[in-house]
Amino acid sequence: MQVYVNVAAYKFTSMTGLDDLRTRLLERSRSLSLKGTVLISEEGINLFIAGGRKPVDAFMADIRALPGLHDLEAKESFSTHQPFSRMLVKRKKEIIPFGVDGIDPRCETSPRLAPEKLKAWLDEGKPVTLLDVRNNFEFDLGTFEGAVPIDIDDFRRFPDAAQTLPQTMKSNPVVTFCTGGIRCEKAAPLLEREGFEEVYQLEGGILKYFEVCGSSHFQGECFVFDKRVALDAELNETDTSQCFGCQATLRPEDRASEHFVEGVCCPYCRYKSRQTMEGRIARRHRALAALLEENLPGDKPYDLGRPVHVTGRYDGCTAIEFLAGLHTRLSEKDWRSICDRGDLRCNGLPVAAGDVVRAGQRLVHLVRGFTEPPINADIRIIHEDEAMVVVDKPAPLPMHACGRFHRNSLMWIMNELYHPEVLRSAHRLDAGTTGVVILSRSRQWARRIQPLFEKGEVRKKYVVRVNGVPQEPQFVIDLPLADSPSKVGARVVDESGLPSQTEFRVHKPLEDGTTLLEAVPLTGRTNQIRVHLWDVGMPVVGDPLYLPERKRSTDNLDESQAARVVATQAPTDPPMCLHASSVTLKHPLTGEEVEFRAALPAWASPTPASPPSASPADMDHGRVDHA
Repeated sequence: MQVYVNVAAYKFTSMTGLDDLRTRLLERSRSLSLKGTVLISEEGINLFIAGGRKPVDAFMADIRALPGLHDLEAKESFSTHQPFSRMLVKRKKEIIPFGVDGIDPRCETSPRLAPEKLKAWLDEGKPVTLLDVRNNFEFDLGTFEGAVPIDIDDFRRFPDAAQTLPQTMKSNPVVTFCTGGIRCEKAAPLLEREGFEEVYQLEGGILKYFEVCGSSHFQGECFVFDKRVALDAELNETDTSQCFGCQATLRPEDRASEHFVEGVCCPYCRYKSRQTMEGRIARRHRALAALLEENLPGDKPYDLGRPVHVTGRYDGCTAIEFLAGLHTRLSEKDWRSICDRGDLRCNGLPVAAGDVVRAGQRLVHLVRGFTEPPINADIRIIHEDEAMVVVDKPAPLPMHACGRFHRNSLMWIMNELYHPEVLRSAHRLDAGTTGVVILSRSRQWARRIQPLFEKGEVRKKYVVRVNGVPQEPQFVIDLPLADSPSKVGARVVDESGLPSQTEFRVHKPLEDGTTLLEAVPLTGRTNQIRVHLWDVGMPVVGDPLYLPERKRSTDNLDESQAARVVATQAPTDPPMCLHASSVTLKHPLTGEEVEFRAALPAWASPTPASPPSASPADMDHGRVDHA
């Protein structure tokens, strides 16, 4: 029977020539029939490999021959099967992802505590906090007696989680530990920076502790990131396995459950995925509160660059000829002043009014000392998974940068919150409309989600409060809408426009002469529900644009004045009573139909001080139903 040597090793040290090194290590490891993963970066190396005794020794000798790695320490264990499926050598920004500037184990780490020293402390009952910096599923499988979990599902979340630790922990000795010690190299120094007075990191992690001290003071097993799944205190593989679906660790009794399907799911799948998501969302909300703690993003003056793209029509014209032809609220005189101040740029250089522009050029109008109007930033995340983020959008809050708004917009705030991810909106709501908005988490997911909206395969429901009382309990408004806004920014009914249909159902007439309706748009046109109701004499309560008696607030305004009305309301204004209560679609991950719901706003209640006894969608805040 072949015995495989499993080696884990890391070292933080400055490394160069990474592209060439990656090629050499990959070729060498494959020639030795090794499998596993080697991560290299400018900050060091982290590896997990397995193979025969001689090939492993040969490869490790090559590694130790590299500059700065002559004293690389390795932890070994043994197995009767190859725990890795393939050999990977990757160049990474960090060998252990953390994303915090100023934490560099090459320069400084916290004091290391030898395993035998920790055991002695625990034997004598020394008052010390054992902080498990691993993920929750690792903690659940096994940890030291009395250890405190950091409560994360990804090590990138450690910096945020560290800020939630009790203040009382800061004055007591803290020992951090993880599987092999590498995560503590960054976790422990961060705790010191957060004000923890006495921090140690367990040298070599749990695996080194097992090697030196056995199972003393440790309960359960240690999770490892390979096919063995878990090791006992003798460094032997246990009978624990892992669910392919939710990654939960499984005991033999779990695999015997009727809810276990090999390679598909397990008894914990639904519970664990929901629990994990709720934990992530709670952390997002804390991070969002920190982001908005002092000021709204657009409150402080900053220099805003507004892009201006040169079209083919203006190829070869002067800059001022092009700008004057844009038909913006800025006059030719305004544009000349902007050019004279050097505030029109191309590739960072000033553009003079007489300079020739070319089709495809991207000019930037630099607006100095720009501040934005206030908005309501009480964004609530309903759902989050690998493909999408679903939020309950407050109002007033523009979806995207527009007019006087840039940073004070939903997408700017969400992309700051999810950085470095770039979220993309799958559909839009008006600035004054509240409720469910679906955001794709990458361009790839957007390509799968966006077509569902474009093809009409998504069902959307709205709750709307209107002036007046409909004559019928159910009715349909079928009126075509203009493809583009009028000169003053309002949409209008246009017989030659785009087909537009909305179904309505009366929910409850109210004592003040208004009515609560459920609205289901069968087509997705801009301002569709608002224009349909306005055109039949039942405008939305609080609508700042489409007023009673078929009047519009922009009718007697010029373009500049109208733009301010159309853009958004102020947070102190009465709300526009239109709420996207639910969105139903086939989930791009599973193909299963899901419905995302948002809680009803106060205006949708007959008695605003108390919630309604029933609603058009019987909604709970953040509820997700599988249809």
